[in-house]
Amino acid sequence: MATMVMERIGRLFISPQQVRQVRRMLTEAAPSAPGTLRDSEVPRFFRERHITGGYRPLGRPWRYYVLSLFRRHNETVNVWTHLLGALLVLQRAGRLAETVDFAGDPHAWPLLVLLLSSLAYMSFSAVAHLLAAKSEFCHFAFFFLDYVGVAQYQYGSAVAHFYYAAEEGWHRRVRGVFMPAAALLCCLSCLGCCYGKYRNHSLPPWVRKVGQVAPSSLAYAWDTSPVFHRVLSRGLGLGAGGDPALPFHCGQVAFFLSSALFFTQPVPERWLPGRCDFLGQGHQLFHALLVLCTLCQIHASHLDYLGRRPLYSRLHGEGDARFFLALFAATGLACAAIAAFMAGKVRRLLDRRDRSK
Repeated sequence: MATMVMERIGRLFISPQQVRQVRRMLTEAAPSAPGTLRDSEVPRFFRERHITGGYRPLGRPWRYYVLSLFRRHNETVNVWTHLLGALLVLQRAGRLAETVDFAGDPHAWPLLVLLLSSLAYMSFSAVAHLLAAKSEFCHFAFFFLDYVGVAQYQYGSAVAHFYYAAEEGWHRRVRGVFMPAAALLCCLSCLGCCYGKYRNHSLPPWVRKVGQVAPSSLAYAWDTSPVFHRVLSRGLGLGAGGDPALPFHCGQVAFFLSSALFFTQPVPERWLPGRCDFLGQGHQLFHALLVLCTLCQIHASHLDYLGRRPLYSRLHGEGDARFFLALFAATGLACAAIAAFMAGKVRRLLDRRDRSK
């Protein structure tokens, strides 16, 4: 009896031999990775301004780049900020699904589109920053995928703002054109970002930034115009009996504008070159602020979904929700076609360059 008890207790513990075996298996599965490189050791198109080290070598097996998720390099924080953001959005979506009938209530579909587009842009961004270092073509192709996610998020923002946040007066003025214009601006934003990336080192930096930022800024101004109109009409809604969603709408605007500053300006690494190679890059701050913007936006849209149903159900029949959902799919296909077209241009450019060597 005592022997049986001791055997069962022994099974609860891991022997030193088992520990060494697990350690050996992990070592074989993830062999020691080569060290990171200086900016002078990687091709020009991989270099980021004022980031002098932490670059991963090209041409390694896919496993190396996947496992670099758990290693220190200059993209580690960029990957994790949006990966964690995607997990937070997924958690939020799971909690909302407990009370919101996404399948049976057409009025919930714009909120679903916002959740799906938020997951898409964060996931695509994390994948791009994780895998784009494998080769020059992968660098372009994965960031084109990233821009598809950004464009879809712009559409998701537009439909949620127009459906839930718009006041009746603004809705009456733009009803026939708002969502078609939003879809067009999404496609132009995707095209501008892809083309700016394609011409990354053949145009001056300010020209590339204008090509990328201008259509995205126009799309943001249009997509968020229902919120701007509502804030100007009602104020912040902070008083007793005020609008509970407006402070969160104001929060998402503040976080987005702050993130835009760090996207357009390479700070603080401009002031501390070489000291922000791992942590402290402006792009990392851009990611974190954009996640906060998205979380505020989702919460505000959920509050509007709950509190403004008499208004939006009167302004939008069930046919509107179905049309906006179909337009979401069509916009996604159009942006994917744009990205595929630009990836083809990159492939042909690289092939011509290789043949000329």
